Amino acid sequence: MEIVIICAIGVGGATMLGAVVGFLFRGITHKCSDAVLSFAAGVSFAAAVLGLIIPSLEYGGKYSLIVTVIGIFSGAVCVNLLDRAVPFAHKFVGLGSAEGIDGRGRKILVFVMAIAIHNLPEGIAAGVGFGSEDISAGILIALGIAIQNVPEGMVIIAPMLSVGISPGRTLVCALATGLVEVIGTFIGYYAVTVAEAVLPFSLAFAGGTMLYVVSDDMIPETHSHGNEHAATYALLLGFCLMLAFSVLL
Repeated sequence: MEIVIICAIGVGGATMLGAVVGFLFRGITHKCSDAVLSFAAGVSFAAAVLGLIIPSLEYGGKYSLIVTVIGIFSGAVCVNLLDRAVPFAHKFVGLGSAEGIDGRGRKILVFVMAIAIHNLPEGIAAGVGFGSEDISAGILIALGIAIQNVPEGMVIIAPMLSVGISPGRTLVCALATGLVEVIGTFIGYYAVTVAEAVLPFSLAFAGGTMLYVVSDDMIPETHSHGNEHAATYALLLGFCLMLAFSVLL
């Protein structure tokens, strides 16, 4: 049980660590921030495919392809609906009016919400590994998720501050995305039987949310300041890092 607690804190703490780093370097230029965001996009894309969608296919059994495809589109549709609902969430982030989160601010809030959504099944995946007594699998999943979560935590800080969200609320939002993953880990550990039944769909759902966000929000944002080539190479670097990590483990 102790190792479950340590890994749960580590997984959620990685996002929080990234958030702290993001605060320290919140004044970086667009070129640097685009590179960091692109790197995170590459990590997220690789994690979505290698760590979420492919395992969904492996765990899905006879109807794995159907379950995975439905899960991916369900995740994408969920984020799309969040995109439409964001104007009604302005009271919770301190922007004052729905008009204040149009455009860039709207996309940033959707990105943060998507991170929180996909963190839950990721946490469940780690918890299932421990709950089924496959400790090595649980550690590997948790480690991979933690590596991905550090840049995720970093990239949400400066953009949220730039659209008028107070530092305190920004920090709370960042920490909350990590806390969701801690909760998911314990859900997976204590409800391993149920989690194993829904795990293929949950993993695919998480993968769908991140694929949607990478395509609809992250890549367009990193290509909006004239740094397209640098952003592309940063994305490839993030993708290849996760690819190498997956192969080595």
